Amino acid sequence: MEELIDVLDENGNKTGKILTRKQIHEQGLWHRIVVVAVIDKNGNILMQQRSKNRIKNPLKWDVSAAGHVSSGQTSIEAAVRETMEEIGIDVKEEELKYVITYKENVRVEENYKDRQIYDCYIIEKEKIDISNIKIQESEVEQVKLCNLKEFNEILESKNIMNRTELYKEIIKYLK
Repeated sequence: MEELIDVLDENGNKTGKILTRKQIHEQGLWHRIVVVAVIDKNGNILMQQRSKNRIKNPLKWDVSAAGHVSSGQTSIEAAVRETMEEIGIDVKEEELKYVITYKENVRVEENYKDRQIYDCYIIEKEKIDISNIKIQESEVEQVKLCNLKEFNEILESKNIMNRTELYKEIIKYLK
């Protein structure tokens, strides 16, 4: 069964409508996305490369995990779920630090429009062991740890998801 998502107004309030992910994108309706940056105590960021099969931004680099907030879920519940699903890291709600909320309104394809409100979080882990990461192959090609210099190089290369607002916050957090 396809994931059901709450339709939002442009201010992020639930409208009472619940549609499938496909319907939401076809109709270009507002909905919520979570983005989680996992950072270790040494200031390394866990990055993921999006699957080549993704409709939007295949093979681009992104922060640790991201995804749609399912109907009835809070943003923080979705952040916990997405982090476990995409990269196999068990996160507790209280570990997530809220960073920023921003909006995006983009036409990806003729019948696919993103009107998304992003809630962004950072979680700091003592250590990130890449060998223990279990990627969700339908979503993620590979993962790697990047220090701030490497993160900035990826930003400059433009081979990364457009999350400028979040990246500014991550850089501030790491400095």
